Amino acid sequence: MRRIHVGNALSAFGLGFTVPYLYVYVAQVRGLGAMTAGMVLTVFAVAALIVLPFAGRAIVRRGPLPVLLAALVTAALGALSLGLAGSATAVLLSAAALGAGQAVMQPALATMIVDCSTTDTRSRAFAMQFFLQNLGLGVGGLIGGHLVDSTRVDSFTLLFSIEAAVFLALVAVMATVRVPRAPRMEDAPARSGKGGWKQLLGNRAMVQLSVLGFVLFFACYGQFESGLSAYGVEAAGISTSALGSALAANTLMIVVAQFAVLRFVERRRRSRVIAGVGLIWAVAWLAAAYAGLGHGSQEMATAAFVSTYALFGLGEAMLSPTVAPLVADLAPTGMAGQYNSAFALVKQLALAVGPAVGGPLGASLPMPYVVTFLLFSLGITFLALRLGRQLTAVQDRPWLGRSRVVARGGAATEPAVAEA
Repeated sequence: MRRIHVGNALSAFGLGFTVPYLYVYVAQVRGLGAMTAGMVLTVFAVAALIVLPFAGRAIVRRGPLPVLLAALVTAALGALSLGLAGSATAVLLSAAALGAGQAVMQPALATMIVDCSTTDTRSRAFAMQFFLQNLGLGVGGLIGGHLVDSTRVDSFTLLFSIEAAVFLALVAVMATVRVPRAPRMEDAPARSGKGGWKQLLGNRAMVQLSVLGFVLFFACYGQFESGLSAYGVEAAGISTSALGSALAANTLMIVVAQFAVLRFVERRRRSRVIAGVGLIWAVAWLAAAYAGLGHGSQEMATAAFVSTYALFGLGEAMLSPTVAPLVADLAPTGMAGQYNSAFALVKQLALAVGPAVGGPLGASLPMPYVVTFLLFSLGITFLALRLGRQLTAVQDRPWLGRSRVVARGGAATEPAVAEA
């Protein structure tokens, strides 16, 4: 588990190390223009959407470790070639390899956490994963920003070379992991990948969780660097330095609150924890409304805007030990990889649609923008409570799995993951 957490931290470090500087690198340093730079970010999303359905099937059949190693090598090759690419075609192909590799890492690592944890330890393991991911992103972005120089191509080549080296070092670390053997589907080679997706789509609780997940990622993560930042600058008059402070407040809240929040949510119903996040985010959007639509001083508007990001961070800290373990607990035996990849696909779709909708809306129609996402947050609460009615006792209250006797009649059950 320690090696897996190192993998989470280093993969996030690699992402934060280069992605914030891709636009400047492609558009200005390589001189390929804003359109090509925008296409690079699109290619990242499209590559992820293409590979994730196949990644789930591969994880189920081959196990998460071989898939993770292949993803790391692909990402390393993509990063190295991106640092050397001088044409638009080379840049786009390299970005596709890097984006595909990074997209597959997360469900593979999540499945390894499932295989190496129990019902007792899973929430804490996923909380640690989220903590290290944010720490890795923040440290990577900080170090990368001090290495690059927009007047020197070789500084970016060095940046991408270091990223490739990090991924290859991670290959060496992860190759030493001995994951407990989980059930696979190797005994059914004739079965098509469609069978697994059909089974997943027949799981009503998982479908409802996927819809809820789309709304979660669309209404929060999909707005951070697009709609909400555009709203802050245009409607609230927030400076770029204040915007940076808001992003820092989000990360700081996660780092500081994660394990304190974990103690609170471990003994609460998962569906109600997610419902509570919707209410917290509704308050965050009210703070954003005050920042942009109120009549206070600029200092008060800035404080309210920073508070919005901090409240989002508090909600994220509550979700990390709740949603990912729930995906694992909904998966039938041997299907955790497929379910993790499916949920990652939902997240990627939300992150692709969120900025496209929120960016223009936040910049040009501030009042409808805030009201829309305030309603989305309240929708999270409604969907979470509705999901709770589809969950078994152990899925919604995992601490019950610590006892062999659950629920009213004292029926015996194993303290393992309940199948949906």
